[in-house]
Amino acid sequence: MSFNIPICTGRLVNNIIKPSIEEDKHEDIQESNGHVSLTITKCTGETNANLAKIITNYVGTLNQNKLRFLGYPTNLDFDYAALKPLLQFHLNNAGDPFLGSSYSMNSTAFEVCVLDWFANLWEIEKSEYWGYVTTGGTEGNLHGILLGREQFPDGILYASENSHYSIFKIARMYRMQCVKVGTLVSGEIDYAELHASLLAHKDKPAIINLNIGTTMKGAIDDVDLVIQTLGESGFPRNRFYIHCDGALFGMMLPFLKKAPRTTFKKPIGSIAISGHKFFGCPIPCGVVITRLEHINVLSKDVEYIASKDVTITGSRCGHAPMFLWYAIQERGLIGFEKEVEMCIMNARHLLDQLRHAGIGAMLNEFSNTVVFERPLDDEFTSRWSLACKGNIAHVVVMQHVTIEMLDSFVVELVQQRLIWYPDGLRKPPCIASDIGAENCACTLHNSFS
Repeated sequence: MSFNIPICTGRLVNNIIKPSIEEDKHEDIQESNGHVSLTITKCTGETNANLAKIITNYVGTLNQNKLRFLGYPTNLDFDYAALKPLLQFHLNNAGDPFLGSSYSMNSTAFEVCVLDWFANLWEIEKSEYWGYVTTGGTEGNLHGILLGREQFPDGILYASENSHYSIFKIARMYRMQCVKVGTLVSGEIDYAELHASLLAHKDKPAIINLNIGTTMKGAIDDVDLVIQTLGESGFPRNRFYIHCDGALFGMMLPFLKKAPRTTFKKPIGSIAISGHKFFGCPIPCGVVITRLEHINVLSKDVEYIASKDVTITGSRCGHAPMFLWYAIQERGLIGFEKEVEMCIMNARHLLDQLRHAGIGAMLNEFSNTVVFERPLDDEFTSRWSLACKGNIAHVVVMQHVTIEMLDSFVVELVQQRLIWYPDGLRKPPCIASDIGAENCACTLHNSFS
């Protein structure tokens, strides 16, 4: 096996490589076509001034991208400057956060406070739950579904076709039989099809992944109706495990009046959320909460760290719990409630603006994800960081997304559509099958004329 290693062109002086004359001449960062080169070539290290130039340039790019970042559920409106002193420390929360470890440079005390807060949010007693801060929603899904599989080794995983792509990757990783269930136009799991699938596999336990907000349409699977369907299909409580993927909405629904409740008072096994989505964090992270009774099957003593190995990863970022703890302490329940209400209100504003412009669009109840026709121009899609699938695209209205930003987006979209569909020579696509005929504005349905 060979590796590409930068060649040092300098000269050896007293066993130290000195830069060559040519290298001395090119101290400044190499630039090509106005772009700063990030290639790592210097064996002697880059100067602090040049490194600062690169970072400053990158920050400028990020600030520009932030002005039109609409398509992904990431809150960019945060300020963790108060935590800057922690960046001089390596924080590693290896092991079970409730037991601690012999690795003293950790933040597990803060992590447990965060976990207690989520346990209270999702209504499970401290003595009955277990959890940890993850690297993100996917790791939470990995852990939750693993617990289901360990409880039912021969169980079948059921997930709607609109589930996050990580669910089907997890099924492959764990070599689980997976039944992909169809969805309603809203994006919810098709309960009738789930019922039929359960009846067809009554001989094996069911491991159900439910979406508390689907990736593309922001649809919420009805936990109560799924539990009812399991009972009607002949699955008692001891023959199913439910994991709730609440990446974004798992944090939002508790603050919305009349929204469906995701709670451990119902027979669910685990809930996972992403910390960087609604909270807003500079690094991807998340939380998974489960019932304490499910953990023993995974827990193994590890003498090296004087703790138990019960998480997916070994070493775990100790800074992530600090960001989550700080966000919770600074904003509080009332602050989160106001943010949720603002996101929902602004999403409805975008829906109204799109429909007023004659553009088909859909917004599920209790959702901040507005779905509409896919723009024809990839450059436009990239400019606004839109997420697309098939004939549809969406905007996820997060805390950093202002009314002004949304209005600017709609104005530009309307202008571009005049170019894409000139003088009626080309018609916008029909997306009734994606968002429902009542939400489509094609020439056939023309719902908003």
